[in-house]
Amino acid sequence: MKILIDTNIILDVLCNRKDYLDDSLRVFRYCEANLVTGYISAVSIPNIVYIMRKELNSSRIKEILTTLTSIFTVADLRKTDLIRAAELEFSDYEDALQSVCALRVKADYIVTRNTKDFKNSPVPAITPSELFVKL
Repeated sequence: MKILIDTNIILDVLCNRKDYLDDSLRVFRYCEANLVTGYISAVSIPNIVYIMRKELNSSRIKEILTTLTSIFTVADLRKTDLIRAAELEFSDYEDALQSVCALRVKADYIVTRNTKDFKNSPVPAITPSELFVKL
């Protein structure tokens, strides 16, 4: 099974968000153990750095990049992705980019805590707990 991990799942782990940490860590572990093939969109990386900017220095950014790229495959962004995302009926362009990347890598699901944000996605969005049921 291929999944695209939404930025919020990654931030749960990196920011130690207690309410969501267990499930999000479990998603990381499933990908690390190759129980699923995990992708992240290239757009997630600058978003993570921006959100965490007050807590990061260049050394910590390199550490995060090393960790994420050892666990997940990074789906690059292409010109066609940018255009397709703009054509989708999404209220958030970043979510549309996630959806387009998921479609291009042929992901079965987008794993997110905000499934409502992906109601117009051609790739279904599920929560971590829904993923665990499917596995």
